[in-house]
Amino acid sequence: MSMVRAPAVAGAFYPADPAVLHEEVQSFLAGVAPPAAPPPKALIVPHAGYIYSGPVAASAYARLRPLAGRIRRVVLLGPAHRVPFVGIAAPEAEYFDTPLGRVHVDQQAVEALADLPFVGRSDLPHAPEHSLEVQLPFLQEVLGDFELVPLVVGQATPEQVAAVLERLWDGDETLIVVSSDLSHYLPYEQARDIDQRTSQAIAELRDEAIDHEQACGATPVRGLLQAARRHGLRAEVVDLRNSGDTAGPRDQVVGYGAYVFH
Repeated sequence: MSMVRAPAVAGAFYPADPAVLHEEVQSFLAGVAPPAAPPPKALIVPHAGYIYSGPVAASAYARLRPLAGRIRRVVLLGPAHRVPFVGIAAPEAEYFDTPLGRVHVDQQAVEALADLPFVGRSDLPHAPEHSLEVQLPFLQEVLGDFELVPLVVGQATPEQVAAVLERLWDGDETLIVVSSDLSHYLPYEQARDIDQRTSQAIAELRDEAIDHEQACGATPVRGLLQAARRHGLRAEVVDLRNSGDTAGPRDQVVGYGAYVFH
């Protein structure tokens, strides 16, 4: 029997009903009019509940709509929130389920990482983790059919993440997505100031200027910025808001940014 990673936060972070989920994601995407721009090679998108970060994530995902059928593989990285471990974890599962359907894990790509000593295979960090899961319905809506390389980043270094990305970089058929929120639980104006400085560092590919106080996914973000410099990519800030702008109070907010690299 095929091993399947079941949704952990459907009904909490996003709707569990397929029809409702489809309508919600499409409504977020419909609110974005992406400009004419080169197709992105990579994205950084937030991973909170859709009511909070969905509009921000959609501002980047809308850039992928012309690429449906062209992108065949998505390398998806996010930080571990629930299960502490050392290194980077690929799943043993062969499929990731969402209310919108089943996504196949690219086993050949996972095997291509087998000789990297800091990459292991375990379903334990994946089972409760929301940072990857919440990206899948957006990817399903904008891309249709694709294969997935899901990687949870634990105690690892940006250089290790960059090595993984280098191994899987390939051509236009491969998209890289890093899942990360920005500052956490600060007053509105203080969060805006910090998040603006973080966004400037991302736009300038200055990975050394970003730490885990500025972005919970600092390690995969920094690894992507290192790889982007190596490959001559340009970063664009697409959206920058926080939960006080979308659906929450302003005394303690979480920052959300959307970035594309092309």
